[in-house]
Amino acid sequence: MACSDFCLIIIAIIFPPLAAFMITGCGCDLLINICLTLLGFIPGHIHAFWLIYRRNQAHKMYGPGGYS
Repeated sequence: MACSDFCLIIIAIIFPPLAAFMITGCGCDLLINICLTLLGFIPGHIHAFWLIYRRNQAHKMYGPGGYS
C-alpha cells in the first residue's frame, strides 16, 4: 500500500465523494457516490472503499495508470 492509498483512505473516511472524484474524476462513479452518501453515510463509504480496492487491483494487474 502506497502513501497515496493511505491518503485516499483517510479522505474516504472524512468525505467519500472527494475520494471518488480523486479516483475516477467527474463521472458516473462520482454521481453514484454522492447519491449513496446522501442516502446514508455508510453506503458512500463502502462505495469509496470499493473504488480504492478496484484501483489497487488494476495497479497490480496492469501497472500504474492501468485504471481509467
